[in-house]
Amino acid sequence: MKHSQQTAADKIILGIDPGTNVMGYGVLRIVKGKPSMLAMGVIDMRKTGDPYLKLGHIFERVTGIIDEYLPDEMAIEAPFFGKNVQSMLKLGRAQGVAIAAAIQHDIPIHEYAPLKIKMSITGQGQASKEQVAGMLQRLLKIDAQEMPSFMDATDALGAAYCHFMQLGKPITDVHYGGWKDFINKNKERVSAGKSI
Repeated sequence: MKHSQQTAADKIILGIDPGTNVMGYGVLRIVKGKPSMLAMGVIDMRKTGDPYLKLGHIFERVTGIIDEYLPDEMAIEAPFFGKNVQSMLKLGRAQGVAIAAAIQHDIPIHEYAPLKIKMSITGQGQASKEQVAGMLQRLLKIDAQEMPSFMDATDALGAAYCHFMQLGKPITDVHYGGWKDFINKNKERVSAGKSI
């Protein structure tokens, strides 16, 4: 796939908020270091009962979004490690299928923990979805009529904005010495009181 020829400062970032019933997406255009929203919305799979058909639908829709907006990079929210193993498995599969669509198009993928996304937008890791949406509306000067009813869309736009905030910053490699080390370095991704 041919990507639009852009300078380092000019690029398009696709943000994805993984979900098994509703998956959010948001597209940011960066021109001369300034971000603006190109699109945001959701992939609604609530009427599809078969979990494998849902995965196929995610792949088709994410591929369609990529073909339409030609993103240079994808930012995806990392699944939160909760207590329900089945929910985690389903969410991981949904995220994996979205990642596969990007890989098929040779798009670099960047994964961000929910806490990191909230911190980069609101300055507070425990911010609500409404606070994230409100801050994005102000930062990107989005009209109230354009704000979606599903917060999954603004969460996805938040992932893209978080990646925009990281551009130009040095990338630090994180290495893990085992599960305990992983848990200690990812406390925001591991639910309280539960070990993996």
